[in-house]
Amino acid sequence: MKRSVALRLSAVVGVAGVAGAIAFGVPQLQASAEAALAADGFAGQNGGTTGGAGGTTVKATTGTQIHEALCKRAASDTPITIQVEGTINHGNTTKVSGDSCNTAADRIELKEISNVTIVGVGAGATFDQLGIHIRDSSNIIVQNVTVKNVKKSGSPLSNGGDAVSMESTVRNVWVDHATLVASGGESEGFDGLFDMKDDTEFVTLSYSILRNSGRGGLIGSSETDTGNTNITFHHNKYENLDSRAPLLRGGVAHMYNNHYFSLNESGINSRAGAKARVENNYFEDSKDVLGTFYTDAAGFWQVAGNIFDNVTWSSPGEENNPAGPDVTSNTSVSIPYAFTPDAASCVPAIVAQTAGAGTGLKISDGKCSATAAPTATATATPSASGTVKPSATVKPSATASATASASAGATTSPSGTVKPSATATGGINLSIGAGADGSSKAAGTSYGNVKDGKADTFWSPSGATGDISIKWGAATKVARIAIVEASGSSIGTYQVINGATGAVLASGTGGGSISFPATSTTKITFKVTGSTGTPKIAEFQTFAS
Repeated sequence: MKRSVALRLSAVVGVAGVAGAIAFGVPQLQASAEAALAADGFAGQNGGTTGGAGGTTVKATTGTQIHEALCKRAASDTPITIQVEGTINHGNTTKVSGDSCNTAADRIELKEISNVTIVGVGAGATFDQLGIHIRDSSNIIVQNVTVKNVKKSGSPLSNGGDAVSMESTVRNVWVDHATLVASGGESEGFDGLFDMKDDTEFVTLSYSILRNSGRGGLIGSSETDTGNTNITFHHNKYENLDSRAPLLRGGVAHMYNNHYFSLNESGINSRAGAKARVENNYFEDSKDVLGTFYTDAAGFWQVAGNIFDNVTWSSPGEENNPAGPDVTSNTSVSIPYAFTPDAASCVPAIVAQTAGAGTGLKISDGKCSATAAPTATATATPSASGTVKPSATVKPSATASATASASAGATTSPSGTVKPSATATGGINLSIGAGADGSSKAAGTSYGNVKDGKADTFWSPSGATGDISIKWGAATKVARIAIVEASGSSIGTYQVINGATGAVLASGTGGGSISFPATSTTKITFKVTGSTGTPKIAEFQTFAS
């Protein structure tokens, strides 16, 4: 199965006319500079990521002009949006000095600054052999750009061979609708496409393409660099990569609705205590797409709703622990934000329509359909000096309320393919990532089965009655539960109990959706007080409203 990127690159280029432009200098489609998308995932936490919203907008057609725009600000944290059009390369990029910047000649340097948006407009922005480096910075947005063929050996050199990299106390970065490509692996002079190290947190990579590289990206530069955390990857296309999709050392990462195609050696490599929540992704024609590889420093994962289509797995070894072929969770990972995932079955189609630069900033509606990005009413007009000033302030749209995870209720086929089969009842399911316990359980069942997002695993009491609980480390508001029964289940009478106080919140017969006055508690218990058969609870979902 092992076929390097270099060996397979010619085949990919050969089919580019059928599959779409491979972004090697191909002009991008018109993209609105007035899109008002809001950062989501972990980039939406820690105060959010708004980039240059509310500040001046300028136009740049060279790397030097990008650096000049940063250096002419009143301060290093003055908000600015830089609209970029054309090809940015070594020939038009120089170091610029100023009190509000710290730039370099061989890369786009976003160092010791904050509140900046770089967005491709018009015919598109291509950073040709020139990487984007973010260091000691915060609140940065990079959107609708192509970065290609950045090298660490050979000529010209830029950014250590990384297309986009972050290091040294970086917070709140959103890279969205980007196309990050190389033309081979390390032996051809390329390194990572999307790297984070040395204290980087609250990052989201969304609706992007990572293609034709030996290394997709890493989170943590070594087994001791484990302080990088809170990273989200969603609606991205990973194609023709040897490994690192990504490599995760320590910390927490959330991967959902990504299409992984032709991962030649390994994919999501969770190691050194890392925790990856991997749900509703589509893995295709690949090898060892999840596990701990090339080390004995174990990592962990929580999985639900993924599809594995022609995926092969190696045998376990001392420094090789693939998650498959029987892919199951070995940890739980709590996600603090709302999100609306597509079903895994439609991920290849929705990612093909939305991912990458030049797609008009289209996004998924969470129901397997692409939709245009919301737009702001502001218009921008160039001044005599070439500076573009906004006629109105453009602010990100509010984060939409999430509906229920499509991973809630999934079934596993005999081949190991996991396909969605049940729909949650609406809202964010607070049980995912929480704890579970209960009364004595029937053989072959588990408390954790009621919060694993799978409809074919369940908990049963050891007799006709018993109780099952969801619990949290801190007080959590709950106003509704949903009891999803497995096939053949029989629930007679029940009580819903505040497990922290013993108060009965609701009672009735059967399962389904059960509402009660909102309560703040660390534990909710569903107690089966009577039944004529065997209760089988597949999912115990909890909701704030």
